[in-house]
Amino acid sequence: MGQQQANNPLHGITLERIILDLLEHYGWGEMSCYVNIRCFHNDPSVKSSLKFLRRTPWARKKVEDLYLEMLNERADS
Repeated sequence: MGQQQANNPLHGITLERIILDLLEHYGWGEMSCYVNIRCFHNDPSVKSSLKFLRRTPWARKKVEDLYLEMLNERADS
């Protein structure tokens, strides 16, 4: 079963961990520039972001892509 997820860099990482890592790296302002969603603009919180992203696959995909880009930037530096 572990073999199936071998090439998935997001395997085992919770959505909350992704949001917290992005928040630490970028902050709400910069995150809202990269991913233009209201929960990052208006009164942002981790709780409201998680609620929205769990119900909205296209937004979750954008956040996950941003997270992977952040990981690549960290690996390059």
